[in-house]
Amino acid sequence: MANVIVIGAQWGDEGKGKITDLLSRSADVVVRYQGGVNAGHTIVVKGQTFKLHLIPSGILYPNTDCIIGCGTVIDPQILIAELDQLKELNISTDHLLISETAHVTMPYHRLIDQASEERRGSYKIGTTGRGIGPTYADKSERTGIRVLDLMNPDGLREQLEWTINYKNVILEKLYNLPPLDPQEVIEQYLGYAERLRPHVVDTSLKISDAIQRRRNILFEGAQGTLLDLDHGTYPYVTSSNPVAGGACVGTGVGPTMIDRVIGVSKAYTTRVGEGPFPTELDGELGELLCDRGAEFGTTTGRKRRCGWFDAVIGRYAVRINGMDCMALTKLDVLDELEEIKVCVAYDIDGDRSEHFPTSSRQFARCRPIYKTLPGWKVSTTNCRTLEDLPQAALDYLKFLAELMEVPIAIVSLGASRDQTIIVEDPIHGPKRALLHPDGTPATLLSA
Repeated sequence: MANVIVIGAQWGDEGKGKITDLLSRSADVVVRYQGGVNAGHTIVVKGQTFKLHLIPSGILYPNTDCIIGCGTVIDPQILIAELDQLKELNISTDHLLISETAHVTMPYHRLIDQASEERRGSYKIGTTGRGIGPTYADKSERTGIRVLDLMNPDGLREQLEWTINYKNVILEKLYNLPPLDPQEVIEQYLGYAERLRPHVVDTSLKISDAIQRRRNILFEGAQGTLLDLDHGTYPYVTSSNPVAGGACVGTGVGPTMIDRVIGVSKAYTTRVGEGPFPTELDGELGELLCDRGAEFGTTTGRKRRCGWFDAVIGRYAVRINGMDCMALTKLDVLDELEEIKVCVAYDIDGDRSEHFPTSSRQFARCRPIYKTLPGWKVSTTNCRTLEDLPQAALDYLKFLAELMEVPIAIVSLGASRDQTIIVEDPIHGPKRALLHPDGTPATLLSA
């Protein structure tokens, strides 16, 4: 039995969906613990592409229970659309469970999010406009609507009549937007409630039961470490805690129940939205990475900013999350490059630093200090073992493992499930990994 957290070790979009999908084959339960429809996972199975925003990736396995935890915020309209999409593809959603204490995104959340971002002008933070921040804000202000509130028609009517009239004042007076019709919203959400009712349970209790039965549980985060509300590049962050600690709060599981934390990083770095990005590449090289990596957001379609691998934020992610192994994705995107750079430290006003700064203003002044490695100039998309990799690609992986001070357990070489080198299963396998920090392949180590 193993309870494993999968986190993003960069700014999100690291390919967690594929890694979660791979690990789900060994999991009995997959739990989404934070975020909302501002996240998206793209999974390719046998040439078929699945794009999910709220439903955990494990839904593609018929015997895996999937849970949306209390730390998430749920847009019922989008969740129901995902259920319908999966039904059309003959994928059962009978084993999907939704936390009754998760908060619900309402129409006024989306309107306020979009209007507020527009008002920021040059100070915008790059939100998706899906109402995530305002939903979490209402949660903190203790005025939010929870899933269990949807299940109580009389209580929901009473609560929403007051709340919508209050929000209408903000929409009209502050943003010059037309008011919402309380009765129209109430009827719409009561309809959503009936559709979701069969899936709504006390998920913390369900997870506790699974732990007692010694089932394998995979905890799936959205976004990435550098977008964490407390530990990311504030204010250019999300409204929740994608780091490993967020899995305990967002599901109702004690930290002593967690066995492993696997971090997911790209073989380079990307970022969506505003904020500092020391290794960002402009011009032809940045475009090459974007094109080869298909770097467009699953949720918004926005083009991602691309840059070299940043080991400073990598080491920070290892420390903040307690990572004990790493999955590296999109190694194949680098196949055509003559040389590859890795940021090993920052120059901050003439001083060398190997640590991630807590101030975004200071972070904006960071200039990358690079180590240049040779490229391999051959395709890796058909590699399935360490021995298949060109030596320069293997050397690159060893160098990253040494810099990150954490083993690399999985290497992804394309979007499909089979385009992966995986020696260790972090759920069933022993605590050893594909590449140790000293660069020694685990397969050559004695027990």
